[in-house]
Amino acid sequence: MTRPAIIGLTGSIGMGKSTVAQMFADAGIPVFDADAEVRAMQGAGGALVPAIEAAFPGSTCEQGVDRDRLGQQVFADKDALARLEAIVHPAVAARRASFLERYHDKPAVVFDIPLLFERGGHESVDMVVVVSAPEDVQRARVLARPGMTPQKFEHILGLQLPDADKRARADYVIDTGTSLDETRAEVAALIASV
Repeated sequence: MTRPAIIGLTGSIGMGKSTVAQMFADAGIPVFDADAEVRAMQGAGGALVPAIEAAFPGSTCEQGVDRDRLGQQVFADKDALARLEAIVHPAVAARRASFLERYHDKPAVVFDIPLLFERGGHESVDMVVVVSAPEDVQRARVLARPGMTPQKFEHILGLQLPDADKRARADYVIDTGTSLDETRAEVAALIASV
């Protein structure tokens, strides 16, 4: 069975990765959104809710995982975070494999994975595309999000490979510090080259 070219799409928080992923989807390239899959599996009736509640008592409710309560239990505890990842990552990998089977006849697919480098996912894709923007643009985007604080932002950045390192390791960098039309043109050029 043939398989499509796998484009690994990544970028630090606030860089515009979701916007770029949508541009790929709008161009007809199937996109596997790892974060969306996690949210679905952690939502009401989600497949991961019982295991997360068992590992982190009090972290779920009728709507599924209560991200604030779970965050309080894992936010500053690397061992707790590792336990959570041991529950979540295999389930995401299984969904990603099903996605690849479903779109095996497409010329290319996108794996939208925020922590692509941090979790070694770059080794299982054919091309790494990093979405990047100037630091001041990133900071303004992130701090405009509801509930975001400078402390949360800095903590999240601390968990991610620095943007400069991601760009240095990328096969292709898409700059979202420009207009949407310019970014869309970059995406179209990339798709044409695959």
